[in-house]
Amino acid sequence: MRPHLLILAVTLPLASGLARAAPPPLDLADWPRPPARAQDPALEARVSALLARMSLEEKVGQVIQADISAVTPEDVRRFHLGSVLNGGNSGPGGDDRAPAQEWLALADAFWLASIDDRDGGAAIPVIWGTDAVHGHANIVGATVFPHNIGLGATGDADLVRRIGRVTAREIAVTGMDWDFAPTVAVVRNDRWGRTYEGFSEDPAIVGRLGAALVAGLQGSLDDPERLDGTHVIATAKHFIGDGGTADGIDQGDNRASPDELLRIHAAGYLGALEAGVETIMASYNSWHGAKVHGYRPLLTDLLKEHWGFDGFVVGDWNAHAQVEGCEPTSCPQAFNAGIDMFMAPDSWRGLYENTLASVRSGEIATARLDDAVRRILRVKFRAGVMDRPRPSERPLAGRFERLGAPEHRAVAREAVRESLVLLKNEGGVLPIAADARVLLAGPAADDVARQAGGWTLSWQGDGNRREDFPHAETIREALAAALTAGGGRLDYRPDGRWSARPEVAVLVFGEVPYAEGAGDRPDVDFRGSGLDPRAVLERWRQAGIPTVSVFLSGRPLYVGPELAQSDAFVAAWLPGSEGGGVADVLVGNAGGAARHDFTGRLPYSWPRAPQQVTVNAGAGGDEPQFPLGYGLTYGASTGQQSIR
Repeated sequence: MRPHLLILAVTLPLASGLARAAPPPLDLADWPRPPARAQDPALEARVSALLARMSLEEKVGQVIQADISAVTPEDVRRFHLGSVLNGGNSGPGGDDRAPAQEWLALADAFWLASIDDRDGGAAIPVIWGTDAVHGHANIVGATVFPHNIGLGATGDADLVRRIGRVTAREIAVTGMDWDFAPTVAVVRNDRWGRTYEGFSEDPAIVGRLGAALVAGLQGSLDDPERLDGTHVIATAKHFIGDGGTADGIDQGDNRASPDELLRIHAAGYLGALEAGVETIMASYNSWHGAKVHGYRPLLTDLLKEHWGFDGFVVGDWNAHAQVEGCEPTSCPQAFNAGIDMFMAPDSWRGLYENTLASVRSGEIATARLDDAVRRILRVKFRAGVMDRPRPSERPLAGRFERLGAPEHRAVAREAVRESLVLLKNEGGVLPIAADARVLLAGPAADDVARQAGGWTLSWQGDGNRREDFPHAETIREALAAALTAGGGRLDYRPDGRWSARPEVAVLVFGEVPYAEGAGDRPDVDFRGSGLDPRAVLERWRQAGIPTVSVFLSGRPLYVGPELAQSDAFVAAWLPGSEGGGVADVLVGNAGGAARHDFTGRLPYSWPRAPQQVTVNAGAGGDEPQFPLGYGLTYGASTGQQSIR
């Protein structure tokens, strides 16, 4: 989250009067309870003993999280801050593409400052949080997995668990402790700019895959290696209803009934809680006009008391400032509602001072502060950070060869293969024989940044170059390798014009990278930038060349004309660093037989018109062009198959 969007998000709800609306009452008797989680009495005794030693200033420091672009190790020492994070455009020394060694060195510096006890303080280790939402993609050279929409298309919980495990290992290499993932939003309006962060429109899929990613990141509850030095703390986000805002507006208002909030938007959290998630991030969105960051019935009554969540609730980037009567540097309302740790990236110093004053004045009760600090300490003890050495001395730290390691990339390539959804294959154009002459077009075919999308090295995924992905493979590179190995030939012409007539032509096109509200849109009509895919496809069809379209997108979009002009059409989502997974399925052997079949199924219903923005299975309304669960295979003439 970056602050220049925050101003827009603050003013829009207030201008429309949403902040004055009254949410309907929650009858929690109708809401299920996840299985109760037993606490360790010995660990709780350690938490109590440490809490009793802490000064008021130390306690307030623990509930503040600052961004590394606006805080120094000396600040962490002086103010006893509980956590730091790197935002979407934050990196060591202001370089968000800094070498991995610099990230680890900075982790050491913050950790050493936090345990400096020369002032007689409790010396509690700081924890570093990062948005590793599709692999540790803030780091040059890391494995970049498909975004969650692609993982939803796989339907493969074991694969998602393994992705979490790889991500945790690569985070551990750079000395960080905490991943702000998974996003468990159930997306109901595809205009939302964060649609690709959601696994599916189907709550059951979101609940199952979200739990799997938590288990991969932290280790399962019965795993003796859970939260060891090779696992990290996970975060279920954004609590609650971010995927169901009116008109798909990021940070907007969710107007679901209590029943809909339970049936649809709670599913991911119930799954994450059963998997033992340690932290939950509160959402920017409102529910019937009440900002979640300031709404006790959801944060405390439901999450902590009814569901029994005993980890801690972290805020989002200055999101407390959107609560009525608050500002970035002061918001006792959010803390009293149930926020345990403020994410105050650049406002942390003023927020520390004002929170301290609020406790002294009684506006924040000492018991509420102690509860928040107890929760933070509990997670730090359970995660082992209280007993662990400095980041650079932990088991995987500094093993930079593990970033983008072959075995990690193999998992990502498998994920790409399983995520591809075949929407059309007339005349059996696919698979392409390995000895064929193939024309490839579209700048996106040779662009890792386009494959990876937002939240990749930079917040919006922009400004990235090929050299920023030393271990990646573009779709062009992967197709060339597969065809060369089979005796074929690839002719890459970004504009789609050819000198020698090909046997088949492939066009790769789609959305350009975006993140959060920057990706919000008024409809779901595909709008290309640069190359006109329709003109290229029409030129090929007029020449009688069989055509294949590979569509890169963070959501299902209306592509009726492009579908009509293509003999075969593949939804490839945002596959990440491993273009080889695309080639594995598109290119067969020299005899034309498939090496890998299509197994992906649509995790979202696919629109048949630009204004069909809320087409969700079971919700009524117009029929989609392709329903949830649709996906052709090489051996099937129809694609109405259920997601695994």
